[in-house]
Amino acid sequence: MTATAPLRSLEPILVLDRFAPLHAELIGLLRRLSPGDWSRPTACALWSVRDIAAHLLDDDLRRLSFHRDRQPPPGSPPVSNADLIAMVNRLNAEWVAVARRMSPRVIVDLLEVTGPWVVDLFRATDPFAPGFWGVSWAGEEASPHWFDVGRDYTERWLHQQQIRDAVGAAPLTGREWLHPVLDLFVRALPFAYRVTEAPVSTAVVIAIQGEAGGQWTLRREQRRWGLYLGAVPDPAASVSMTDDSAWRLFAKQLEGDAARRRVTVVGDQALGDVARTALAVLA
Repeated sequence: MTATAPLRSLEPILVLDRFAPLHAELIGLLRRLSPGDWSRPTACALWSVRDIAAHLLDDDLRRLSFHRDRQPPPGSPPVSNADLIAMVNRLNAEWVAVARRMSPRVIVDLLEVTGPWVVDLFRATDPFAPGFWGVSWAGEEASPHWFDVGRDYTERWLHQQQIRDAVGAAPLTGREWLHPVLDLFVRALPFAYRVTEAPVSTAVVIAIQGEAGGQWTLRREQRRWGLYLGAVPDPAASVSMTDDSAWRLFAKQLEGDAARRRVTVVGDQALGDVARTALAVLA
């Protein structure tokens, strides 16, 4: 039985103060890599450690060019989520191919410059103003700036963690690093459940164990699923996992049988199983 906590409405997650420390950790990590580490494979299909580092540089350059400088992205504007995914995948592939001409030192030197510029851009914008990008994995075409920034934080944390996994470096999984990621990732759940029908007031509790974890409740409302902090007694389904399993699940690094082994569902299996398919990345 899931321990209960009073339900509370979700609040904005302001992570701007975590960007500079996260960036410092990235630069320190990359500076310590051996020549052989740069070619190690990662959880990102077909991408090495070097490719992920180059992609993080591309994230900075795109944010500065498209957001700060209002340079239109190349090609036709996406009109659907499928178009957006195709555009992002194309831009990613083009950049990584070109960046393979760059030395690791050049990539890190450039990241040292661009990272603070991105922080300055984020700091100059009201967190409650309209964001530059909508958080599509949460089902939003338009999002407030704080959510756009939060999504950016989750991507940067995730890619750094993939590098750390690949080279055997200590993970950044303490509460100060990982809890904001999970608190943002769970906001993908209402979108994941959007076509799941259930009687009004049906509840699904999501319990993430570990230092970075927490409890959230999905509750069926008249036309949607709402997400709340806390847990209700006797939900229709309880979904539990460790904080390590949680970030891997939302990042599409835990699927199929592995997800069924590491994500436990008690109660309505079909209802709880939807949570195993939730994604907080473009896919």
